Amino acid sequence: MHSKHVPASLTLSDFSMQPAQHEIEQSRSLVWLAQAHAAAETTARQLDAAGARAFEERIRKVIERCACGPDTISKRGHVLSDVGRTDWQELAIYDVLHDPRGQGTAARARVFDEIVSDYFAAEYAREDAPPGDLIHVTCTGYSSPSGAQRLVADKGWGTRTRVTHAYQMGCYAAFPALRVAAGFLHAPPAIAASLASDACVDIVHTELCSLHMDPSNHALEQLVVQSLFADGFIRYRARLGERARGLQVLAISEALLPDSADAMSWTVSDAGMRMTLARDVPQRIAASLRDFVTGLYARAGMTLASLPSSVFAVHPGGPRILDGVRDMLELTDAQLQTSRDVLFDHGNMSSATLPHIWQRLIDDQAIAPGALIVSLAFGPGLTVCGGLFRKA
Repeated sequence: MHSKHVPASLTLSDFSMQPAQHEIEQSRSLVWLAQAHAAAETTARQLDAAGARAFEERIRKVIERCACGPDTISKRGHVLSDVGRTDWQELAIYDVLHDPRGQGTAARARVFDEIVSDYFAAEYAREDAPPGDLIHVTCTGYSSPSGAQRLVADKGWGTRTRVTHAYQMGCYAAFPALRVAAGFLHAPPAIAASLASDACVDIVHTELCSLHMDPSNHALEQLVVQSLFADGFIRYRARLGERARGLQVLAISEALLPDSADAMSWTVSDAGMRMTLARDVPQRIAASLRDFVTGLYARAGMTLASLPSSVFAVHPGGPRILDGVRDMLELTDAQLQTSRDVLFDHGNMSSATLPHIWQRLIDDQAIAPGALIVSLAFGPGLTVCGGLFRKA
């Protein structure tokens, strides 16, 4: 009798997080946000000093009502030194005295390319063994050749490392990247990147959200977005088989919610990327969750009986998202605490956020090996993505 072949599971390990070059306290960032919008409005409407002060006071009160405050986000990282400064004429992107929108998309793309190329070079400076595949994940900038391709060329890995770009999927992009990695590692030998038994795929997230503010757009949803997002950089490795430390992937799932295409968007504008966000996004996501999570457990041969003992790694799109997940799935605050902690310590780093949460759960000694981890993320579409992991 022939035994059934069971493919080796995907395991995530070797996480490496690099903090952004600069940090700003959330309380200060909200003050600066009001100052930037007031300076942009002053340029656009040629306000006098009194008019500028009055507009800044009005926009400050709006921000206080709608923004994520210091009780939710303590500080945010940013690579753009413009953030927090008011010497507008000296700023690289947000010189709102010249143009109330700041510099255009071309200038922002040049900054993105330079910073991301430098990050890849520094992150891999001590690496001599190339990965078989390198997946670059981002939704905050594009260039070709990319920073990932420049790295491979500069290291002389051009015949040994394949570069794949996973772009423009927003906050949930870590899950499509895992699917791509699994496909590479399970590929037939004739098309696999490496024939080695320890073949690996590196996944690298570079999100520079600080490049994409438009200070001339005072819409409420834009103020919410501008108070929430931050920059994030993280790398990790996918391999087949169990590892001493990491997350074993048991199941991955994805769903597009019906009649929701206009609820969230992330598009290129003349002043960088622009996000739109309907007010009922948290409710739409919450309404779909129980069925989605039930199906996720079922993919791994489990039921919701495992839910109360599971840890949750949920992309913190904002505090209302986390509250909705908690209430709909009847979770305890403790089950979501790491997600809230990452939001508090870093802000929303788009696709880089979930890997930061995964890294914390791996390092958290209070979470025992063998623990089930349910990870969820959401983005334009509306798309709901999830994974069920076991801590190795």
